[in-house]
Amino acid sequence: MIQRYQKGSRMSQAVSYGGLVYIAGQVAENRKADIEEQTRDVLGKIDALLKEAGTDRSRLLAVNVFLPAITDFEAMNGVYDSWIDIENPPARACTEARLADPDLRVEMTAVAAL
Repeated sequence: MIQRYQKGSRMSQAVSYGGLVYIAGQVAENRKADIEEQTRDVLGKIDALLKEAGTDRSRLLAVNVFLPAITDFEAMNGVYDSWIDIENPPARACTEARLADPDLRVEMTAVAAL
């Protein structure tokens, strides 16, 4: 059965199917915040969606990170590394990409097992 979480007219923030949950691109609420604060906000949103779907970060399979300025890589990793379950790290990719709003410093998607 397909389950959709936080449905909107254009997209759902997460969708589960076949024992997996797919989390849509998450961005920070405060678009004027620095990279560390935006990263904490995004990871908090991922945590909340994982919980809503009935899972947690220890069951993450993959995370994709999009940074408009790859120079933010180390600062983003400083927050990410303290958040991630070090016993169960997911596969991860990080790429430099232009985001929808020039004030956004980071966007992340994720896939986790239920």
